[in-house]
Amino acid sequence: GVRFSGCTVHFVDEGVDTGPIIIQAVVPVHDGDTAETLAARILKEEHKIYPQAIRYFAEGRIIKNGRRVKIKNAGQDDAAMHNPPLDR
Repeated sequence: GVRFSGCTVHFVDEGVDTGPIIIQAVVPVHDGDTAETLAARILKEEHKIYPQAIRYFAEGRIIKNGRRVKIKNAGQDDAAMHNPPLDR
């Protein structure tokens, strides 16, 4: 089955969830997960990446070129690289 799920903050375009991606987070799917337990883990990550995307936008750090998005001055410790530990 599916081993990973996650959430994405992206620009809005004419499609549904098809805009250029600004930031993402990944969460593991556990064997005993229900829709509710998985959604709760995803929501925790959404609460981290959504404010970060807004911060990038407010700071003028988002560079959008067509469907590509870059974050100015994004380093290894930056949340643009947000990838929480995947415990099983």
